[in-house]
Amino acid sequence: MNSAEKNISDFYNTVGWQSEGDIYEDTKRYEDLRELAQEYNDKCRLRVARHIPPQGDKMLDMASGPIPYQEYLDYSQNFQQRYCVDLSAQALADAERKIGDRGVFLHGSFFELELAENLFDCAISLHTIYHIDKQKQEEAVRKLIAVTKPGQPIIIVYRNPHTLIEYFVSPLRQLKRIWKKLSNTTIKEEELYGFTHPISWWNRFEDEAEVKIFPWRSFYSHHQKILIPNNKLGEKMFTLLYNLEEKFPNFFVQYFQYPMIVLKKNDG
Repeated sequence: MNSAEKNISDFYNTVGWQSEGDIYEDTKRYEDLRELAQEYNDKCRLRVARHIPPQGDKMLDMASGPIPYQEYLDYSQNFQQRYCVDLSAQALADAERKIGDRGVFLHGSFFELELAENLFDCAISLHTIYHIDKQKQEEAVRKLIAVTKPGQPIIIVYRNPHTLIEYFVSPLRQLKRIWKKLSNTTIKEEELYGFTHPISWWNRFEDEAEVKIFPWRSFYSHHQKILIPNNKLGEKMFTLLYNLEEKFPNFFVQYFQYPMIVLKKNDG
């Protein structure tokens, strides 16, 4: 493993997929679990389903985790098999309990797996590619393209490094670091490796695939919880936000947090 892959593996094998009931530690840390956010979050996850074929033989889920949400589980409901790849054996065990004998479960690095070209009718990779070493992200995407059939979708939820909110958050983050340094407070480093290329980076895959980009969701969960209050006004704000994402997709792709990249491999 390279250092980024080891960082992610260590976290999800020790902390990330630990659970209390049906809620994983990863979900508690990185999702907005407020009741008023549930409908909006569910509808955002269902955006992936729009691009999944109505039926197929094999689906690839790269870094599937334990399939923590019902919407994620439903993606493969009309497929004969779902291939789940993950660095965590515990996550795959949980995924197997949910999928049963319609699943194929592959424990290990995606880079090291031998998968035939043109094997899958659809491939998904949700919140995964930006946790891969920045020098190997292109390799991962090109492998996803290689193992998926021509004309079939590879759906990737990624992050945008250049968001509107970052113009406000970045100075505050720097001030917080300066304050901690001056007060001799230990700065807790981010637990998970992440590197995000700009939206324009995805154009490099046009040599192999059609590239389309859509909004998936607008904010990190912690920003979402700060910006949208937990009351009736917040409910209306979520409804408005979703409708604006639908009406102005290009704007939200360029200036908000989570784009969804849909690649379709060229014939031949």
